[in-house]
Amino acid sequence: MANQDLERIRRAIKPIGLVTAAGEEPARQAPPADGEWSLPGGTARVYYGQGNRGLVRPVLLADGFNLGPTNFDASWEHVDGEPHRFATRLRERGRDLVLIGFDERSASILDNARTATAAIHRAVAERLGGNRLAVGGFSMGGIVTRYALARMEMQRMDHQVGVYLSVDSPHRGASIPIALQAIAHHLAPVNAALSQLINSPAARQLLWRHIETPTATPAEDPLRTEFLDQLRQIDDWPRIPRLLGVANGVGDGRRNGVPPGVEALRSNGPFLTGTQLFTQAGGRDRIVAEIKGLLGNVTVRTNDFPDLDGAPGGTLESFGILADTLKEAGENVDVSHRSICFVPSVSAVAVRGIETNDDLYVNINQLSPDESALDDFLTSSSGTPHSALTEEIGTWILDRLPD
Repeated sequence: MANQDLERIRRAIKPIGLVTAAGEEPARQAPPADGEWSLPGGTARVYYGQGNRGLVRPVLLADGFNLGPTNFDASWEHVDGEPHRFATRLRERGRDLVLIGFDERSASILDNARTATAAIHRAVAERLGGNRLAVGGFSMGGIVTRYALARMEMQRMDHQVGVYLSVDSPHRGASIPIALQAIAHHLAPVNAALSQLINSPAARQLLWRHIETPTATPAEDPLRTEFLDQLRQIDDWPRIPRLLGVANGVGDGRRNGVPPGVEALRSNGPFLTGTQLFTQAGGRDRIVAEIKGLLGNVTVRTNDFPDLDGAPGGTLESFGILADTLKEAGENVDVSHRSICFVPSVSAVAVRGIETNDDLYVNINQLSPDESALDDFLTSSSGTPHSALTEEIGTWILDRLPD
């Protein structure tokens, strides 16, 4: 390809987001915090509960996975967006909210766990009275705090935490379609943002299957293998707090409306000509992407995958974000399925793995609660976006926080 063609594509294609569109700004700014803590590898913002003049009943929630530092305006929109206003309701009950942010959200979970640990120590030091803490997080933040608390217990640190909470956290793994991973790496020479995010330490640790290049064979990344081993060495879970978790997906095994093995996105040029991305289907030698165009041609296949994209679980609009970005670059794009499953329900409530359709689509509501590693959990009555604090989820959490 001529240098002028490469430069033309670079100018046209903007950074591609995964969780949210790249550069997307929240609808409103966060209110002034009552305090801000500088932490190793991050920052925390503190919002006192109604009537409190300091930390009295702290609830610490860690940010989730994305590229770059925590955007606290976006974090506030997440916890207090219309119409559910979870943070407002939390504080009206006299509970203090501490939002834990990271300097790099895609850094290793082990690194960001040090930030969470420092935030827990600071909360214990500043707390007025003897109320135990509630600690957890959204998506990756729930895994970060799970690891941090378990490690503190292994080191015999008194974390003073009474409740651990995960919000749509991928305890048994998350899924980014191999088709989407492949096109992200394919486009890396002209815009590497999405490829960098997928190849980040946190993504490699969280994803059930990963590829580093478009032609790589999908596999469990060595960083995930190492992380799971690290978890086992500290007994997998904290044992002192009550363990709570919620899933944004349903619990009755219903598919989310995305059928397996169908076209999700098609691009007909000028840069990507005759390119097709397909939803994930099981079986051998499944074509999930045919990528063609000025950057070259590649066919991407998978073997022995379950039907991940259509599984019940919290969804990301990842194909939709890709389609919108390509359209802005002048591509002729059709998108049939904008959203796919990111964190399967069985993963979010830690009842089964995500290796087979039998486990992915199991009716969780009919299982014994003892199958979950959590002490109590909620699956949503209808499928909702990944880690969204819906009315149903917010009310369930508020009703189960300690007195």
